Amino acid sequence: MRRNDAESVGMLIRKFLRQEGLETPLNEKRLMDAWGEVMGPTIAALSKPQFIKNQTLYVEVTSPPLRQQLMMGRQQLVTKMNQHVGAQVITNIVFR
Repeated sequence: MRRNDAESVGMLIRKFLRQEGLETPLNEKRLMDAWGEVMGPTIAALSKPQFIKNQTLYVEVTSPPLRQQLMMGRQQLVTKMNQHVGAQVITNIVFR
């Protein structure tokens, strides 16, 4: 006999994480880990995500010209990072 109200394991895990308040920290960690993959090896070598606070990603950039260039494309980067994670994790990026 088959149950019609069965849920997938993935859906049950997502529900559990949401109930326990772990979904947001997990997505933040995934986003920070994805920085090098999304940005590419050259930019990743000159920049490093530091932390996320109030939906703002803080990134340390060692090259002033790169910092300026990244600041000009900030909104596209926010969109690209959120799409990579599959959730609205950040709304802004601050380059230091």
